[in-house]
Amino acid sequence: MSALDEPLKKILGGTTAKVMAEQLGLNTVGDLLHHYPRRYAERGELTRLSDLPLDEHVTVVARVADARVLKFNNGRGQRLEVTLTDGSGRLQLVFFGKGIHKPHKELLPGRRAMFAGKVSVFNRKLQLAHPEYALLDGEDGEDGEEAVDAFAGRLMPIYPACQQMASWKIAKAVDAVLPSAREALDPLPEALRAGRALLPLPEALEKVHRPRTKADIEDARSRLKWDEAFVLQVALARRRMAETQLPATPRPLTPGGLLDAFDAKLPFTLTEGQQKVSREIFDDLATDHPMHRLLQGEVGSGKTMVALRAMLAVVDTGGQAAMLAPTEVLAQQHHRSITEMMGELADQWGLREAQSTKGGGGRREGMLGGAEQGTKVVLLTGSMGAAARRQALLDLVTGEAGIVIGTHALIEDKVQFHDLGLVVVDEQHRFGVEQRDALRGKGKQPPHLLVMTATPIPRTVAMTVFGDLETSVLDQLPAGRSPIASHVVPAKDKPHFLARAWERVREEVEAGHQAYVVCPRIGDEEDAPKGKGAKKKSAEEAAAGEDKRPPLAVLEVADQLAKGPLAGLRVEVLHGRMHPDDKDAVMRRFAAGEVDALVATTVIEVGVNVPNATAMVIMDADRFGVSQLHQLRGRVGRGSAPGLCLLVSEMPEASPARARLAAVAGTLDGFELSRIDLEQRREGDVLGQAQSGARTSLRMLAVIEDEQVIEAAREEATALVTTDPELTGYPELRTALQALLDAEREQYLDKG
Repeated sequence: MSALDEPLKKILGGTTAKVMAEQLGLNTVGDLLHHYPRRYAERGELTRLSDLPLDEHVTVVARVADARVLKFNNGRGQRLEVTLTDGSGRLQLVFFGKGIHKPHKELLPGRRAMFAGKVSVFNRKLQLAHPEYALLDGEDGEDGEEAVDAFAGRLMPIYPACQQMASWKIAKAVDAVLPSAREALDPLPEALRAGRALLPLPEALEKVHRPRTKADIEDARSRLKWDEAFVLQVALARRRMAETQLPATPRPLTPGGLLDAFDAKLPFTLTEGQQKVSREIFDDLATDHPMHRLLQGEVGSGKTMVALRAMLAVVDTGGQAAMLAPTEVLAQQHHRSITEMMGELADQWGLREAQSTKGGGGRREGMLGGAEQGTKVVLLTGSMGAAARRQALLDLVTGEAGIVIGTHALIEDKVQFHDLGLVVVDEQHRFGVEQRDALRGKGKQPPHLLVMTATPIPRTVAMTVFGDLETSVLDQLPAGRSPIASHVVPAKDKPHFLARAWERVREEVEAGHQAYVVCPRIGDEEDAPKGKGAKKKSAEEAAAGEDKRPPLAVLEVADQLAKGPLAGLRVEVLHGRMHPDDKDAVMRRFAAGEVDALVATTVIEVGVNVPNATAMVIMDADRFGVSQLHQLRGRVGRGSAPGLCLLVSEMPEASPARARLAAVAGTLDGFELSRIDLEQRREGDVLGQAQSGARTSLRMLAVIEDEQVIEAAREEATALVTTDPELTGYPELRTALQALLDAEREQYLDKG
């Protein structure tokens, strides 16, 4: 066993190892060595107390300004209050009961120490309750070299910590395992390391944990970023190379087929972007190895139209096309959009639709094309009735259905195709690599793959997370799309603003339009906060000095609106736990204009297209992420009338949550918003799980900031894999790659 694979229990003892495993996810020596400091405190530096984040575990270095013991409960209880200062702000410490004796003796005015604890608010002041601390000077007030050296001499590493394990305890644990760093296997080829003037891995680990100078930190970080970027890019390069070795059936354009008939009857002109991206896709489809393309497009840019044209091109060659959607609502919406996209031209062109509810499955099917060149479009989801499901499976295996739209149900073993030529995966960030591969494995030969996402992704993120795919960007909105005005509604500070929001909804309905109201929660018993599982008060809620209520719920809000501000309007609800037939029926009524206001959860986030819907009110908007708000907002302004999006929040004006909402209200540029989202939440949270191991493997690399490293690593990885695809000359790299792929596999299994 390698020294880095040793369990921490052997070296640190059971108690410490248990906390590290449960609280920080660190199990082996290698895990701990890759738990890097988040920053470094310099000797003599007093950490800016004015910048402390609420509700986080922090480590500060500061001086004691004053300390006093106060009595409460008629003298029966006592507490020690200590005030720290650093010139930028003040921070209060509080100790209770018997816990006051030691700090009362040690934390005297003028003493300098390192403190760790969770920042909270009491009486509108920042405080740490019962923090751990370590003195950094002697009795006489001078710096005690021994104490400072115990925290790494001149530069003290501050580690990501938790309540049960303060930063300096982690530092001591690192001291115990640091000698093992000398045995670390270096995944970077020697020529690459020398050419880029990068440190050997053992030296980089030593310097990142115990730097003597700031230059040590920079050198170590540069090296460790390269490790993460290069190993990930090698994995992606090998995947790309493997794909190019696979055979695929070419699907060249067929003149006079379904695609030409469809294009000839379009009542609008495709945007330049749609035409350009379509050409890229058609070129790929005509080759004898599988297409691998990521299509990312702004909300409402017409990705579904591009995907449908690609599917029709494949059907024209006698093949079948499958579209995988993450939710039943989205699958049904795509099915409806595709079978009804011709609208008024349906009768002229022969777009027919039949509806069947045999077996209680609510299966719907459509026919695209005239009698001679028709193809059946079927829907396949997990909740379909047995008879409807049996018929859909039969249509696929016989080739009767040229196009199938479905959910995860498409991936199941029993689903077989006659000749699967194209797989379209919608909202890729909801699916793992293995899931899309499972569907692609159903072709006689590997089918072509088109991956779509409406979450705009900065270029470096695309290279890191979707690095095995070629990228097309659709950033132009179709003509006739209207601008969307967005405003923050501060419901607590200005309740009359919320009243005005409901008036605006009524005005839109009176003008013949429709509205969405979005809530974070359903409101049935299953998702109500209970006991231990109830959501704890966030830092911002604590700062606001209130016990915040649970998130607003669809069922409650719909009832209140129907009886109050929207009385007299046709109000209906839509959420994920409704029966699929009921969901479909509600969406059909809404699309037909028979519902004025649809109160829904985020099931309407992507793909839902009702051009007559012009207004959206998002309740508790601070509970949603930036990109999610942008997706939701994209459901309005899809017709000729202007769109309106109102972001309702009770958070204080100065809070980070309100700043996020202001950013969303301030721009319709999804790429700019995705950058803000990434900066605030880091990559893993934004991109979802099971994406090329990115979430588990990126500890040092920041995909927004480290564009040059990622680009260079991609070039080096591609060159190396081209000359040595099996990495036979690089055993250490093979080992690192296997560890990354194991982590990715584990994530996929966890998710499934």
